[in-house]
Amino acid sequence: MIVGIDLGTTNSLVAVWRDGQAQLIKNGLGEVLTPSCISLDADGTVLVGRAAVERLQTHPELSAALFKRHMGSSRLTRLGKREFRPEELSALILKALKADAEAFLGEPVTEAIITVPAYFSDAQRKATRAAGQIAGLKVERLLNEPTAAALAYGLHQREAESRFLVFDLGGGTFDVSVLELFDGVMEVRASAGDNFLGGEDFVNGLIDAFFERLQLTAGLRKDETFMARLRAQTEAAKRLLSLQASATIQVRHGDAEHALTIDEALLEQTCAPLFKRLRLPVERALRDAGLRSSDLDSIVLAGGATRMPLVRRLVTMMFGRFPSTELDPDQVVALGAAVQAGLKARDAALNEIVMTDVAPYSLGVEVGIWLDQRSVSQGHFDPIIERNSTVPISRVKRYIPQALGQSQLDLQIYQGESRMVRDNIHLGSLSVELPNAAVQDCAVDVRFTYDVNGLLQIDATVLKTQETSGLLIQGNPGLLSEGQIAELLRAMAELKIHPRDQLENRTVLARAERLYEQLRGMEREHLGLQVLGFERMLAGQDDRVIAPGRRALSQLLDALERHSALDREPT
Repeated sequence: MIVGIDLGTTNSLVAVWRDGQAQLIKNGLGEVLTPSCISLDADGTVLVGRAAVERLQTHPELSAALFKRHMGSSRLTRLGKREFRPEELSALILKALKADAEAFLGEPVTEAIITVPAYFSDAQRKATRAAGQIAGLKVERLLNEPTAAALAYGLHQREAESRFLVFDLGGGTFDVSVLELFDGVMEVRASAGDNFLGGEDFVNGLIDAFFERLQLTAGLRKDETFMARLRAQTEAAKRLLSLQASATIQVRHGDAEHALTIDEALLEQTCAPLFKRLRLPVERALRDAGLRSSDLDSIVLAGGATRMPLVRRLVTMMFGRFPSTELDPDQVVALGAAVQAGLKARDAALNEIVMTDVAPYSLGVEVGIWLDQRSVSQGHFDPIIERNSTVPISRVKRYIPQALGQSQLDLQIYQGESRMVRDNIHLGSLSVELPNAAVQDCAVDVRFTYDVNGLLQIDATVLKTQETSGLLIQGNPGLLSEGQIAELLRAMAELKIHPRDQLENRTVLARAERLYEQLRGMEREHLGLQVLGFERMLAGQDDRVIAPGRRALSQLLDALERHSALDREPT
């Protein structure tokens, strides 16, 4: 069975094409959104999703979130006594989604379509594929998120020709894609984006405003527990601004209570640089597609951060029309991944469609340019594949060594659009052995091949000997070898994962722990007694007692949070 997965920065979802439609799959809590968060319990058991989010505030040293932003890097996250790579943390999310899908479908899930930001680099894509393998999935395809959103809207089913733009602002990344539909072909004309621009950056902006407006000391930022609570309160306030005129961020530190009321004016002022950054990829994508905004038939929104009224107003002003909002922006990418899974399975309910995509960035090598017969200017970027070239694509360029008697050609591989490589992203290197011959006889043909999954293959052939060197990227810490992936897969099997059927109980307890730390006095004492009583019920292992006990504790937590929210209302 094949499923579609939206592996998000903030939340992840899994969906399946079934009975002629895309269906979202609920997790053990009955929710379709699984927070992309991991935490270790006291006994080392791994918690995934909502329970981990609750522990992010009470046990920040044992919890991790936002790790998608570090995919393709060697960054290690320490949780307790163990360190995790971004691929491992992502694999734990994927493994939980796989278990949810298997519980829903009643059969093993072995394959997946996993979505990635259109602007993900080769290393980030390979890391995502590795995460799928570690989770025990065959990654059938990596699908760009804007393309998935277009599929979810059913734009591929339209009979008439149409052009549309997908504006995808998620928790951690921003993508723009211009697509065109004609004669059963969905063609991506251009893509642009920013891998470090998303809803989390707006939260960071409000946190900076919190410190500045309340004149808090910078030392508070070193308190992990305080910062975890502040981030959670800020995120909640940002979401409330989508529903009401103002919201209050309120956090206690010791005996001091810190509170700031925010509104749209403050958000717009604080995050003005971020709103400006949203315009640049849109302008680039339209320019590369050779289109004006008036040439577009519709604008499609994707990503939870597009719920912000300020973002929707910005899109409306940029294009002179209201965007399409028929589908939930949190769900649209996962639904599109399920459509792609249905296309892969050749479901009869789906019309056959040809999909083309593009390379969202230029790919090339570092070269030196002769200024005169004696001097060479080094560090120039020479593109081999230009950005927004239709994929799959294969391009070749010929290079010769600069010095007589040079024994090898060191190819430094970059992605980016700047003239000098220092301003682009280094992907890796490839060394090619050269024959002992004249310079002109040491020419090397360098071929870049970029596939539909956004993965880059490089081959270098020495013309004189016809010897070819395949890409073995050295010095790129983001890449795992097949042996390392197999080792991590074995390590994953040894991890204690919290049982899915007990997830509701553990999530309620994690939520109670968070609220207990926030409360004081009689409320805190009462909650402690109720938690103790529920833990006794769990020890009895009688579901007939546990279920009503869990409901009662949840209702108490709801009441305490409502009361706390009323206390925070501005006067």
